[in-house]
Amino acid sequence: MTPFGRTFFLNIAKIVTYALLTVTCLVTLTPFFWMICAAFKTKEDFFACTFLPHGDGLFGIAWSQLTFENFVRIFTELDFSNSILNSFFLASTTAVLSTITAAMGGYALAKFNFKGKDFITSLVFAAIIIPTPLLIAPSYQLLYQIDLLDTYWGLLLPAVAPAFGVFLFRQAMLNSVSTNLLESARMDGCGEIQTFFTIVLPLVRPMIGAYLLIVFLGTWNNFISPQIVLQDADKFPLSVAMSGLQTTYRSEYGMISAGTFISIAPVVFLFMLLQKEFITGLTSGAVKN
Repeated sequence: MTPFGRTFFLNIAKIVTYALLTVTCLVTLTPFFWMICAAFKTKEDFFACTFLPHGDGLFGIAWSQLTFENFVRIFTELDFSNSILNSFFLASTTAVLSTITAAMGGYALAKFNFKGKDFITSLVFAAIIIPTPLLIAPSYQLLYQIDLLDTYWGLLLPAVAPAFGVFLFRQAMLNSVSTNLLESARMDGCGEIQTFFTIVLPLVRPMIGAYLLIVFLGTWNNFISPQIVLQDADKFPLSVAMSGLQTTYRSEYGMISAGTFISIAPVVFLFMLLQKEFITGLTSGAVKN
């Protein structure tokens, strides 16, 4: 094949690829666009039009019919601000504590030799494959026995050191942290704690960013555990407070859309902030240093 023909086919392949990506992007973003439109529509317009209400305004849209009523009602009728603060507290605290403890566990399994190491590593691997719903009943019974029901500690403690996080950091430590570097630090007088925080953690920074984002998203969207552990409505996070908008006899679709818009905004901002670390962290173990 001539260079011209090769270049022609490469250009065609690139055009087809970008066309498919554009279509996929539009299909993916359409539900989000619908949700944003629904958040600013009245009850009447919600069922009357698919996206924005039709009218004589710019682009054939009745801009004057859009309203902030759904957002106002969420904060005045449901005390949404308190639920947002609860979600921020639970998600951020769980993410920080889980990242630190999982990094410590992964570091110990990757770089220390001690009696029972193989057994603990196998136990971590086995815990990963256990379905989470199977742990609901025993977790509830344990929290009841130690009197942690209807407390934030009942949600925080079970999520402090998940097996999945320990496994991720173990792999990151094996691939990114040199044993010779650790031995050099110890010879220079660094203690284990100082070595961990000043040498080890900076080397696995991409994994830290990725895992922080994973845990924050998981806790922010967690719906089942808060419903089981918490009974006081003032302690409910955003995910549980949202469920009060839909009952057997009524569904506030506009308020649901507005609440969903509010709930995903911090998550999208956090992902945009940490997306580089997220992608780098998840692919850091693909190539061994």
